[in-house]
Amino acid sequence: MLRKETDQKANEACIGPAGEKLALIAGIIHDGTDARPAARCGLGAVMGSKNLKAVAVRGDKEIPIADEGRLNAAIRKMAAEIVKNTKRLADYGTSGITTTLEQLGDLPIKNWKQGSWREGAEKLGGEALAKTILKARYFCGACIVGCGRTVAVNQGEYAGVQGLGPEYEAVALLGANTLVDNLEAIAKAHELCNRYGLDVMSTGTVIGFALEAAERGILKDYEKEGLDLGWGNANSVVKLVEMIGRREGLGYLLGEGVMRAAAKLGGGSDAFALHVKGLEPPGHHPRAYNSLAVGYATANLGACHLQGLSYAFERSVTMPELGINEVQDRFGVVKKGELVAKTQHLMSLLDSLKLCKFTMFGGAKITHMLEWLNAVTGWEMTQTEFLKTGERIYNLKRMYNVRCGITRKDDVVPSRMLREKRPEGGAADNLLPFDKILDEYYTYRGWDKSGLPTKEKLQELELSPIVS
Repeated sequence: MLRKETDQKANEACIGPAGEKLALIAGIIHDGTDARPAARCGLGAVMGSKNLKAVAVRGDKEIPIADEGRLNAAIRKMAAEIVKNTKRLADYGTSGITTTLEQLGDLPIKNWKQGSWREGAEKLGGEALAKTILKARYFCGACIVGCGRTVAVNQGEYAGVQGLGPEYEAVALLGANTLVDNLEAIAKAHELCNRYGLDVMSTGTVIGFALEAAERGILKDYEKEGLDLGWGNANSVVKLVEMIGRREGLGYLLGEGVMRAAAKLGGGSDAFALHVKGLEPPGHHPRAYNSLAVGYATANLGACHLQGLSYAFERSVTMPELGINEVQDRFGVVKKGELVAKTQHLMSLLDSLKLCKFTMFGGAKITHMLEWLNAVTGWEMTQTEFLKTGERIYNLKRMYNVRCGITRKDDVVPSRMLREKRPEGGAADNLLPFDKILDEYYTYRGWDKSGLPTKEKLQELELSPIVS
């Protein structure tokens, strides 16, 4: 509709009913049925609060490149290696890691309580998707990896599902976190999240929260709605997504996100409402990677794995320019705070440059990224300047949060993630020394013990005139 009104080559950003009705877990959807969302932190509700449904944009100017020959040569040099190293992503998408992460103890299961769910993970993983509902691969613009899945469900109860298939985060949080092992149902719930304009991660988390609240007898006022809120009920999960998107009944409460839902529900439900700074976590468990807890705690927008992505360096990635010459011990303690800070700087750069982080899994290093940047801009930025820019970005965001009252008291993660032992799984016995790692993180960053960047650090980063 937007393209008919504007231009057939337009790109659009659009909210759904969830954003229109101000659900605080609503996102902004791009690319139509391919549905690439800017989902986190309730951005859809921000648009909805302004009565803004969509924005359509058509650009018609060429992007100038300072040295196109240099850029093309640098890309050609890396392209084949990236394609080779990301073959599994191409073949099975992001959900291709589901069974591996279940073995590592990384998968969130039963509202983050359970440590193992092997058969369920196998039913939801990328291999299962490829054998059943996969229609084609989806490539983001100019991508050479093609990790996206387009799917079609042609028979059964959920026939008619089509478009972008569930990513890892969807099968983890709509599936494992609720104990639903029906891939077609997860595809349906995922499609509904995109159509209603909901954050898949937050939606899966609030549904897991609701199932545990029902199990504990705290949701009695809502049980008259006729839902079976037992674990593993696929139809109920699908129905709850619809209710959240429409803001109906229990869905209205859950659309507030787990922090606010628990505050309204009471009954001790805050103990199992998992969030950091109000944001529900993605599908990666801090007990499986010791750096991740501090990464969640200090991410500027709340529980986010992509603001640091430090756990990737505890699983497979290296970055010699950061002094990470080998894959890190995921259960280690020494210099974990330093690892988090360094990777947060790097992710700030990738976000600013609009570089897909999967290029690192393909073998791209800082040297390559800097070469691409200098070829495009005509700059001759050094590696020292490059990394200092990432540090400056992260500290500037922190100072914005400091002005909003954020201190060490907010740099925490849910007790369930740190203190409650799980009975089984690849990280069952790991209880990391969170405060020790956080202290080391602050020290490495040049922040004081309350989490405030020092005047000396701000002067070093040339931020004093901006944040004073």
